[in-house]
Amino acid sequence: MLISTDDIAAFCEVLRKGGKKVVFTNGCFDILHAGHVTYLEKARSFGDCLVLGLNTDASVRANKGPSRPINSELDRAKVVGALKAVDYVVLFGEQTAENLIAKVKPDVYVKGGDYTLDTLPEAKIVMGYGGKVEFVNMVEGRSTTNVIKKIKQGED
Repeated sequence: MLISTDDIAAFCEVLRKGGKKVVFTNGCFDILHAGHVTYLEKARSFGDCLVLGLNTDASVRANKGPSRPINSELDRAKVVGALKAVDYVVLFGEQTAENLIAKVKPDVYVKGGDYTLDTLPEAKIVMGYGGKVEFVNMVEGRSTTNVIKKIKQGED
């Protein structure tokens, strides 16, 4: 379900008051593949509700270059929002999720194993209010970049 930043912050507070553990992750999720699904299922296992911060089209272009995203933010939100593991999707336009995390205050922040506490600017915010940061190993050989390369190799 796609939800606004203001609404998700208030809703997460209600969940926490009800004893639920809120998990947050973020990313582009441009061309959804098995690696994404596995990652999101593992992220969801850290708590009761998974909120996915989804980069807007503009922030994907800023992070990945002018040829991305392949799919629009609303298409990407619909696809990831349909996954059983994802409870809420919220769009954000910055290059990092720092501002959104400061509003949502998840109990657990999950990122891929290609990050570390030192390379993750959001980690300091999460640990500052007592939250946990968890890393999930990526599925070997599964990435949107690899999918795009395979498609391009098939072109004449």
